[in-house]
Amino acid sequence: MTPGISVKICGLSRAEDVAAVARTSARYVGFVFFPKSPRHVTIETARSLALQVPDGQAKVALVVNADNDLLDRITAEVPLDILQLHGSEPPARVAEVRQRYGLPVMKAVGVADASDLPQLDVYGRVADQLLVDAKPPKNADLPGGNGLSFDWRLVARRRWACPWMLAGGLTPDTVAEAIALTGARQVDVSSGVERARGVKDADLITAFVENAVAADKSPSAGGPPVLT
Repeated sequence: MTPGISVKICGLSRAEDVAAVARTSARYVGFVFFPKSPRHVTIETARSLALQVPDGQAKVALVVNADNDLLDRITAEVPLDILQLHGSEPPARVAEVRQRYGLPVMKAVGVADASDLPQLDVYGRVADQLLVDAKPPKNADLPGGNGLSFDWRLVARRRWACPWMLAGGLTPDTVAEAIALTGARQVDVSSGVERARGVKDADLITAFVENAVAADKSPSAGGPPVLT
């Protein structure tokens, strides 16, 4: 993995959001294709926004238990770099999506307690990346983007068979602590850089990226990872 902290800003829905992220060193931008989400975008909107993303920032499509018909339409219309599976897709489906579309697949895994950690080992063997997120409450409408965090000590200094990204309730004020505690080299944020539900804030985006990058230079950051 490249040196430094990689940041993903997810749930972009407006041209000004893309422009705000473009002014930072964020590595990933995410578009949500899930109608229940306040960050949902149509395929047409996502295409328009993706075409405005500068070179060097990877474009990620977040889907939830999407069938091939939806993925066919998304990948045919939107220039993408990564597919993010954020539902209850089993490992076989992750492998199928990787083979069918020829794009790297990031699989989100919800964590609430230690009993959820074995799933990271399972998915780490079939995905290109893991997104380690807070497990949503039972019967929640959204599988992510709920502004919830989990006990970061559960994943502190760990690594799996593929690169991983830390998510779940991160904000400009907490991202440095999260990086220092977990040793994460990648972090993801959505609701934590919003001024209202689903509405991104340019200043919060800038602060999040700057604080994440600065955390990598902190004496408390880094340290050897632990294999699971």
